[in-house]
Amino acid sequence: MTLQFGTSLSLKPPDEQFDLVRRVEALGFESVWTGDHVSFHGPIHESLTLLATYVPITSRIRLGTAVYLLALRAPAIAAKATATLDALSGGRLIFGVGVGGENPKEFELCGVPHRERGARVSEGIDVVRTLWRDTPASFTGRFTQFENVSIDPKPVQRPGPPIWIGGRSDAALARAGRQGDGWMSYVVQPERYAQSVDKIRAAAQAAGRGLDGFAFGHLAFITLGRDWEAAKAVWVTHLSKRYAQDFEPLARKYGIIGTPEQCAEQLRHFETAGCNYVIFNVIGPPEDERDQLERIAADVLPRLQR
Repeated sequence: MTLQFGTSLSLKPPDEQFDLVRRVEALGFESVWTGDHVSFHGPIHESLTLLATYVPITSRIRLGTAVYLLALRAPAIAAKATATLDALSGGRLIFGVGVGGENPKEFELCGVPHRERGARVSEGIDVVRTLWRDTPASFTGRFTQFENVSIDPKPVQRPGPPIWIGGRSDAALARAGRQGDGWMSYVVQPERYAQSVDKIRAAAQAAGRGLDGFAFGHLAFITLGRDWEAAKAVWVTHLSKRYAQDFEPLARKYGIIGTPEQCAEQLRHFETAGCNYVIFNVIGPPEDERDQLERIAADVLPRLQR
C-alpha cells in the first residue's frame, strides 16, 4: 500500500468543527478520526455520534474511531450503531477498536470489570462481525449469546467495515494479527514499530490469515514550528496537560516535531518500519490546528508522497 494520511481532530464548537472537517476533506486527507471515551479527564463527544454529524457535510473522506472502547458497550449495540453509520455514509466507516483501561473509573461507570476488558474486546469483535454479516445470526460466547436474530440494514461495506486494532501491548498485537484489518500504534519509536509489525505478521500466520490490504497505521503527535526547539516547547506543554504527566523526556522519542523537512524525515523512519497509514494528531493550541493542518498538507505530505 502507498502511504495514506488521515487526521484526528480536537474538540471545538460545532460550527468550527464542521468547517474544519470540510477543509480537511478539501485538503486531500483520506480520513478524519476521533477518540472515544464515556468518561474522561477532558471534554470528549461520543465518537459515533460525532462522526455521524460529518456524514452530510462530506462526500469522500473516510470516518474513523481511534479507538472505540468496545468493552464498555454491549457489542450488539455497537454493531447496530456502526452498521447505521456505515450505511448513512455510503460505506466510509473505519472501525478502530481498543481495550483502553487507563481510566478504571470509566469501567466502573459502565459496570464492566476492568480485568475483563481484553477478553470482552476480542469476543466483541467477533460478535460485531457476525451481526454485520449474517441473517439470521447466532453466537455463543463467554459474554454474549444469541440465536437467529438479525440487525438490518447491513453495512454498505461487505462483509463489514474494516476493523483496526489499537494498542502497543503484545496482546493487542496478537489481536491485530488474529482479528484485525489494520492496526494503529501511538507513542512508539520506529524500532519498536518494526518489531510490532513482525509480531502482527507472526500472529496472522499462526492464525492462518493473510494480510493483503492490511493497514499498518500510526497516530502521530505532530507539531510544526520554525525549528525543533520551538515546536518541542508547544508539543510538551500541551501533551503534558492532556495526559497529566511530564512529556519533556518523551519529545525526542515520540514526537513528530520541527520544520516540515524534519517532520517528514521522522515519518520516513516509520514508513521504513512498515507503516502505510499516518494519522496526524496536531498538538498545540486548538486555534492553531487549522493552520497546522494547512501546513502539513502543503509542506509535509508532498515530501512523503510518491
